[in-house]
Amino acid sequence: MDFAIAPGTDEWPASLDVDDLLALGWEPVPFRQFILKTHSRCNLACDYCFVYRMADQNWRHRPALMSAETVRQTAHRIAEHAEAHRLSGLEVVLHGGEPLLAGARRLAHTVMAVRQAVGSGTEVTASVQTNGSRLDREMLNTFALLGIRVGVSLDGGRAATDRHRRYPNGRSSYADVRHGLRLLEQSPYRELFSGLLCTVDLANDPIDVYESLLEFAPPLIDFLLPHGNWTTRPSGRPADPTVTPYADWLIAVFDRWYSAPVRQTGIRLFDEILNLLLGGGSRVESVGLSPASLIVVETDGSLEQVDSLKSAYSGAPDTRLTVFENSFDEALHHPAIAARQLGRAALSDACQQCAFRDVCGGGLYPHRYHAGSGFRNQTVYCPDLYRLIGHIRERVTADLRKLTRQEACT
Repeated sequence: MDFAIAPGTDEWPASLDVDDLLALGWEPVPFRQFILKTHSRCNLACDYCFVYRMADQNWRHRPALMSAETVRQTAHRIAEHAEAHRLSGLEVVLHGGEPLLAGARRLAHTVMAVRQAVGSGTEVTASVQTNGSRLDREMLNTFALLGIRVGVSLDGGRAATDRHRRYPNGRSSYADVRHGLRLLEQSPYRELFSGLLCTVDLANDPIDVYESLLEFAPPLIDFLLPHGNWTTRPSGRPADPTVTPYADWLIAVFDRWYSAPVRQTGIRLFDEILNLLLGGGSRVESVGLSPASLIVVETDGSLEQVDSLKSAYSGAPDTRLTVFENSFDEALHHPAIAARQLGRAALSDACQQCAFRDVCGGGLYPHRYHAGSGFRNQTVYCPDLYRLIGHIRERVTADLRKLTRQEACT
């Protein structure tokens, strides 16, 4: 169902009236991904980190570790939500900070608590997103026992990684992460490896970065655009819309990936764009119009929206709800969470008129922020995404035409 959203005087979506939406027949999509901030501190000092280096600094006022009581109450709330919506499956993501600082036993307890609370009627898949520097056999044995999949953040080879991802004393983290990834490549851990997360840096050569990541044979690579918005522009993203440095970088990787004689890995952004161009739906927030179905639980039990909103302004992810006082269903009716489930209705007027509207989907929600108007804007990466999507469409269209001609000749 499409909805017309009237403009308001407040930063959008503060002016969004969820009761009006419900009266019009809108129904929220239940949460299926629960991101648990098991540890709110980190052993690295990455200079682009949206948690520690950007606008929202609320981590300073929260406990470092999620307590056993908070874990129990979170598990109860997840089970309550799963039962209310008859969910056949859901995902728990152990996150941070650096979640491995919580220790193998605490992470195992967290996953087991959720599975026990939910019961056999709902499958609970579990994963951890880590910087990889503390991966060891004890940790991996625990993950193997519980089927916890492992995603690792890495920006390429040593030189690329060392630009940003160092220890607080300035020491390189690359050797430790590489050691952890080598362990993850071995049996019986290999099946746990979910992929690599890489933040794009224009100073790094795109092909060097891609081939450095391929060294670890990841099943998936997730290239992320650096966080920024219209008020605080990302590095290298100029005001001139004719300049597309991030598209240029990503197109170089796409052409290398797409032209390879065999598929060497999946690249989430490219796979999602291809799927959308061919008429499918999206499974991520960065492109497409699929409703967001994730919620963050902080170490103190606070419920927050997607944590990358910390890059926008102080308090941007906040809902003023907690697992101790509120259900996840109450969070579903929060205006900011409803806004990320509205699809086309949440897009700016410019996005509504765009040829790539349903593929781009307005880009990642935090990248749309502009002080004074809020989040109902184009992404600050609009020129880059437009060019990237257009390039991918041209490549695929040319190949489909070639296939059609070949079939006509046989």
